[in-house]
Amino acid sequence: MRSVVGKVVLAILVAVVATTVSAQWPKYTTPDVPRLADGQPNLTAPAPRTADGKVDFSGIWEIVFGGGGGRGRGAAPAPAPPPDPNATPVSQFFEVAGRGYPLPLQPWAAELKKKRMADNSKDNPDVWCLPIGLMQYHNHPQPRQIVQTKNLILITYESNYGLRYIYVDGRPAPNNDPTPWWFGYSRGWWEGDALVVETTNFRGDERAGWLDVNGSPYTEALKMTERFRRPNFGTLEIDITIDDPRSYTKPFTVRVNQRLMVDSEMIEFICNENEKSTEHLAK
Repeated sequence: MRSVVGKVVLAILVAVVATTVSAQWPKYTTPDVPRLADGQPNLTAPAPRTADGKVDFSGIWEIVFGGGGGRGRGAAPAPAPPPDPNATPVSQFFEVAGRGYPLPLQPWAAELKKKRMADNSKDNPDVWCLPIGLMQYHNHPQPRQIVQTKNLILITYESNYGLRYIYVDGRPAPNNDPTPWWFGYSRGWWEGDALVVETTNFRGDERAGWLDVNGSPYTEALKMTERFRRPNFGTLEIDITIDDPRSYTKPFTVRVNQRLMVDSEMIEFICNENEKSTEHLAK
């Protein structure tokens, strides 16, 4: 039986195609994008930089499915590279480390994931229009926009209207037992051209602790470390290390690939507006 979230994702993809055809917004050419002679964006051009020389991650980004192109709201598909068995596993929306990768789950976490899958993911926060967690946001088919300033980076997610703050002003991790957050507490620093972001203080309860649609869990002990790289104008690579000793016997690292969307805009998406899916959940 297809999971509840799977049905929601299918509906989103159908809506995306319909939106692309019906054109909710007037088409507007994205400024400051390098162009080829035919006017198409040159996505292999060098990555942009800020006034102080840092790589600028600003832009609207969409997930790259299976190593190939995104969903087509502004970016042309790219050919999928052949799989490398020694490479960092590519994360997927339904499985945080991709299908076939054996997660180092603690016994209780393995049982919880089985139960969540047997329940068709009905308690996934996405079903209830709640914040879906950083990994599901990373892999969601709806796009996200990064706005980079000197001391603060914002990521707005079209899915469930999520908003994330990443502090890059040199502050330390909180040590005053702060209230856990759905998005955790993120602070970043630069290592060369890579932006390293460490996030702690997550909510890890039953509603919040989902790394993927199939329910790979996490707890309040989670520390997530992300390395953002922009090797060229149109490519965003994020390596994410999951370190949660309560849920996993050892840390593991996955890769998320995203592609720049140009000549397109984010769409307003209010999850609770005319929401009908929860009416069909088993009581």
